[in-house]
Amino acid sequence: MRDFHLPGRSPVFATNGMAATSMPAATLTALDILRQGGNAMDAAIAACAVLCVIEPHSTGIGGDCFCLYVPAGSGKVIALNGSGRAPRGATPEALRAAGLTAMVNTSAHSVTIPGAISAWELLSRTHGRLGLDALLQPAIRFAEEGFPVSPRVAHDWAGLVGKLSQHPAAARRFLVNGEAPAPGHRFVQPELARTLRAIARHGKRAFYEGEVAADMVATLRAAGGTHTEEDFARGADVAEFVEPISIAWRGVEVFQCPPNGSGMHVLQILGILENFATPEAGALSAERYHRHIEAARLVYRDRDAFLADPSRVEVPVARLTSREYLKRLAGLIRDDAAMRELPPAGESDWARHRDTVYLCVVDRDGNACSFINSLFEGFGSGILAERSGVMLQNRGFGFRLQEGHPNCVAPDKRPLHTIIPGMVMQDGEALMPYGVMGGRFQPTGQTLFLANHFEFGLDVQEALDLPRLMPLNTPQGDVVQVERGIPGEVVDRLNRLGHHCVLVEKPHGGGQAIRIDRARGVLVGGSDPRKDGCALGY
Repeated sequence: MRDFHLPGRSPVFATNGMAATSMPAATLTALDILRQGGNAMDAAIAACAVLCVIEPHSTGIGGDCFCLYVPAGSGKVIALNGSGRAPRGATPEALRAAGLTAMVNTSAHSVTIPGAISAWELLSRTHGRLGLDALLQPAIRFAEEGFPVSPRVAHDWAGLVGKLSQHPAAARRFLVNGEAPAPGHRFVQPELARTLRAIARHGKRAFYEGEVAADMVATLRAAGGTHTEEDFARGADVAEFVEPISIAWRGVEVFQCPPNGSGMHVLQILGILENFATPEAGALSAERYHRHIEAARLVYRDRDAFLADPSRVEVPVARLTSREYLKRLAGLIRDDAAMRELPPAGESDWARHRDTVYLCVVDRDGNACSFINSLFEGFGSGILAERSGVMLQNRGFGFRLQEGHPNCVAPDKRPLHTIIPGMVMQDGEALMPYGVMGGRFQPTGQTLFLANHFEFGLDVQEALDLPRLMPLNTPQGDVVQVERGIPGEVVDRLNRLGHHCVLVEKPHGGGQAIRIDRARGVLVGGSDPRKDGCALGY
């Protein structure tokens, strides 16, 4: 239990239904849908659509979507991959001919065909009750009538003025006299409202074909892209159900979507850390953080070498998540010093060589939804299809131009993806939908949260609140980005172990979680204080 003398939040308790999102209006939208007879999937889609309007730098209908869903009583985790593919003209040769030597985050070549609307319709049709028309009405109202910009959104928006200024249409729509809107500014998006209304009436075809698609294609072609209306028409069916992957860990089973998402790296970090006894000094100790840093360094090394579209290249998921391999990786970690160098990717010795939004909903029937939708970086590519109001993602920035690399760009290929919803199961039932947003940080963030809760015994809110850090490889070498909440003596100890700790400008990520306590018939929710959102139930 938290110290009530100090600032903080308590976990939220409810019995009938609960939602946790990064904005209060989205959480309320989800609860309204539940009270209107919708289920957890309906509520998640409606809340996400609202976030696409009121948190526009983080997510949008021009982005991608992943989902894990457990229908009540089924004991089965359903996984959906709603990530888009590169246009057919996106060959390495074409991009090099356009002057690229590497992917550029604000280039039209970084824009993959958005998968979110394809995902929403498939999820609504197969697991929802109310239909897209009803689910999109709250988002349409926010786009038409406006919404007051919240403090964290305004803060992030201000840091993206330079990107938005590179594209005249984006600057016209998303800057106010050349600046980001201030907190409390009422921001309207009538063009986006019209597009959402068309999708509500006519479904995904209103986005992937016709006027909206033509506007997106014309915008991208004017910016140098190879996109065609045929590329967008094919994108209508890009979302697909896939087989989830999982690992047994500390008496529960943690589920993730498979590649091209980075969920397997959550399983790797958990599997490495399970080989160590719980540090006696607790969750905020240098020993705990040091082990986590080292495990993450090993895992991100594998990510950069292997993670790609499994329909195009072999991604050795089974080997990289095997108990034997992860135990060998754990054996590389020493408590008295950081690793000076890492073995080659996929190896455990040197023998051969020396922005995003996450939300979750649980309804009164026990359906549990873990849902994530993203433009990737802040405002994605910064390229706005002005007539339709669609800001376009830059997921293609995750590709490489390196010939022979598993993640080299290619026509109709999905890029390496960072957004990963999580689901914890126990005894064949959903125990907790959860997620921690934040781009590359997500495997680190999810595993910090899970260990905080299941290993160190913090409640869901405390587990989200605890200070975070992130190992990062930079041109200057390996550094660890630490939040201000980590005690100075812990940072000093980490530095003496051989890490190079630096203070991060913005806090790491933002998470949500809902634990299902069946014994007491209670839902327990938490929402990250690093964002503007909340968990609410009824």
